[in-house]
Amino acid sequence: MNAVKQSRATAETVETSYIEADGIRFAYRTFGKQTDVPLVFCQRFRGTMDDWDPAFVNALAKERTVILFDSAGVGLSSGEVAESFYGTGKFAVTFIEALGLKQVDLIGFSMGGYVAQIVTLNRPDLVRRLILAGTGGGTGEGTQSGKPEVFQVAFKPVNEPEDFLYLFFEQTETSRAAGLDYLERLARRKDGRAPLVKPESVQAQLKSAMAWGTNSTFDRLGEIKQPVLVANGDNDIMIPTINSYIVSQRIPNAQLIIYPDSGHGFLFQYPDLFAEHVSMFLNRD
Repeated sequence: MNAVKQSRATAETVETSYIEADGIRFAYRTFGKQTDVPLVFCQRFRGTMDDWDPAFVNALAKERTVILFDSAGVGLSSGEVAESFYGTGKFAVTFIEALGLKQVDLIGFSMGGYVAQIVTLNRPDLVRRLILAGTGGGTGEGTQSGKPEVFQVAFKPVNEPEDFLYLFFEQTETSRAAGLDYLERLARRKDGRAPLVKPESVQAQLKSAMAWGTNSTFDRLGEIKQPVLVANGDNDIMIPTINSYIVSQRIPNAQLIIYPDSGHGFLFQYPDLFAEHVSMFLNRD
């Protein structure tokens, strides 16, 4: 994509590109203002490129190049999902290097936050700054897991809009209204949408999550030397908010922002505000 076309594209209109690496055909979308260090997005459990909020991504793209991609076995990409997040982290590095990028900023949401931590720890030369949204650092002292009834909803074969409102937003009038607005924005892209994540890929992601409980980055968080922005809603029922506090305490150069009246999907409830905070963090000297 040429620079002019890239700068004019939006999350709703940008064409999907493909690149081959290590036998995988990665699908990705890149657009926004051209910058030397792009911002690469690592997605959540069962999420594809089309689950990123256009309002949030477009706001960031006004100041920098953004890159959305589907990992192996997800959405429009070929291959199979790794059965550990460390394998998914290797896929992310493979994709980034296939694009010829020497350094990136990373944002990881939920499961994508685990992957982004792994990339940062294993390839610190590749990551300039890191944003961890609605995520944790694995199992360790003081950490908490979501309640079983939450995961019964999250693991349903198909999630309905009401499931998303329950999992990602607070059960207040204001938060639910923001959630409905988010779902409406997701539907604006009409062409070339990524399909739902296949059942076998979901099962592989679940195996990764189970393995994460005993083999996470928790004891290595202190090794992350890059500037890190940790953010969450004040009542995340998927990855309880206390985990964000703990991650921010264990990473030496981290700052924490908690958003009110919001849950796991705080970044979709406050897309403009969170984008502003992300931009301030990335632009800081």
